Amino acid sequence: MAARVQRLSRSMLKTLRDDPADAETLNHKLLVRAGYVRRAAAGIWTWLPLGKQVLENVTRVVREEMDAIGGQEVLLPALLPKEPYEISGRYEEYGDLLFRLKDRKGGDYLLGPTHEEIFTQTVKDQCTSYKDLPVILYQIQTKYRDEARPRAGILRGREFTMKDSYSFDVSDEALEESYQLHRAAYQRIFRRLGLDFRIVSAISGAMGGSASEEFLAPAPAGEDTFAQCAACGYAANTEAVSVTVAPSSTEGHPAVEKLDTPDTPTIETLAAHLGVPASATLKNLLVKVDGEITAVGVPGDREVDMGKLAETLAPAEVELVTAEDFVGRDDLVRGYIGPQDGMAGKAFRYLADPRVAPGTSWVTGANEDGKHAKNVVCGRDFEVDQYLDVVVVEPGDPCPNCGEGIELDRAIEIGHIFQLGRKYAEAFELDVLGQNGKPVRVTMGSYGIGVSRAVAALAEQTADEQGLCWPREIAPADVHVVAAGKAAQTEAALEAAEQLGAAGLRVLVDDRAGVSPGVKFTDAELIGVPKILVAGRGIKDGLYELKDRRTGEKEELPLDEAITRLRAYAEES
Repeated sequence: MAARVQRLSRSMLKTLRDDPADAETLNHKLLVRAGYVRRAAAGIWTWLPLGKQVLENVTRVVREEMDAIGGQEVLLPALLPKEPYEISGRYEEYGDLLFRLKDRKGGDYLLGPTHEEIFTQTVKDQCTSYKDLPVILYQIQTKYRDEARPRAGILRGREFTMKDSYSFDVSDEALEESYQLHRAAYQRIFRRLGLDFRIVSAISGAMGGSASEEFLAPAPAGEDTFAQCAACGYAANTEAVSVTVAPSSTEGHPAVEKLDTPDTPTIETLAAHLGVPASATLKNLLVKVDGEITAVGVPGDREVDMGKLAETLAPAEVELVTAEDFVGRDDLVRGYIGPQDGMAGKAFRYLADPRVAPGTSWVTGANEDGKHAKNVVCGRDFEVDQYLDVVVVEPGDPCPNCGEGIELDRAIEIGHIFQLGRKYAEAFELDVLGQNGKPVRVTMGSYGIGVSRAVAALAEQTADEQGLCWPREIAPADVHVVAAGKAAQTEAALEAAEQLGAAGLRVLVDDRAGVSPGVKFTDAELIGVPKILVAGRGIKDGLYELKDRRTGEKEELPLDEAITRLRAYAEES
């Protein structure tokens, strides 16, 4: 069947020689320069013809693989009433990320950031018996989140395209099967897209649920950091990396000793004053959790990961204390706070990193200006209310699986799968009639793919110094034909394009008049179609130059042989 032939002389395409002034990441620079997208507003993008084709190619792959596991496609509204999100509690949990609006009658609505609530209501309306399950529903829909700092082009926008699917089952065992179906489908999707990806353990955050894994595409522009262990293959988002420290005896330690340590309100000044490593000190960071002052204890050589802390304590609101919070609190001595002497559990709730294990001894604040205390032992002199893995993970930290040092890398999140369990089913009382005639509460899974993010990730991973370099299945064409000369070359290029299209190959042909061969070659490299066929001086001998965009390899071939090569390439890939 004949395929589409696109003539650049009749296409809306404007390439740029220079990077946009506000562009920081590779995908932002190249997708704008190559004429795939244009900025409409901060975090809002227009998909131009070439970009829309790439986006639709990603969508097609996602749709095919979702259909293959029995998914049924639906389309839910993007404009949603607030009531379902109030029932789940996420109307408030999302905070400023949620686009909220009112209709002319004063009714409250929102633009959907994700659709668990609406899918749950839909299934409650449609499925009443265990015979109606399992069911997998999915949509490919525009989502909205009011990002405070949209950046990195289409990678972090306020409007974006996402595939979200949901499984509904009557048992935890059936949920596990649905989860594994999606996990395998995601691997096929990302392989077909040509993405280099990792599957890592993750936390569920505002989505809720239990088991959670992310699919990450390693790239310098990525906003996620993940840990991996070369020794055992462990991989996890740093927010999900856990630490286990065995408790030791609280006996046999010297008594607490108070020290004069003037002008040492920081870990650095304290360690220098006492001549001890920062790791021997206990840092106590004060935060407010839903307005309640809380201390977070970590070794002095580690930093608290505020994002990880917020995710772990969600939906509670977490913020750092300010100078105003010390007013009227004489028991809180700024820069000299310690958990001993009854402070932990009385003056503040005390959370701690697992490294602050029972039996560990520390130098920490003595709750007096200019004084610290040493030999302060966890489990003897203070108790921890709750242990949390909230320190910033560092290269060389022990692998939770095997103990070897881990490595860190940056990546783009392209997919996330959750075993939600019954969180939303409980909220919306989603029951079906079981085999025994009694109501059974449904269990759910939630599975997302960032479709527009996948385009950005592909651009980041496959581009080179000349421009974009798409995998064939995602590219806007199979071959980019360039007319490198005047009338004769243009005529030869158009003839080649027609024959290629008739052979079932998608063709982009640069037949623009008044554009120099140099500009055409530069644009072909920038646009990134995987094969380039040049109608140049060799056409007088019936030869065309076939170039591989990725490797740069070239060869001169008659047109019929070039078509045979390109058809074989398309079938293989």
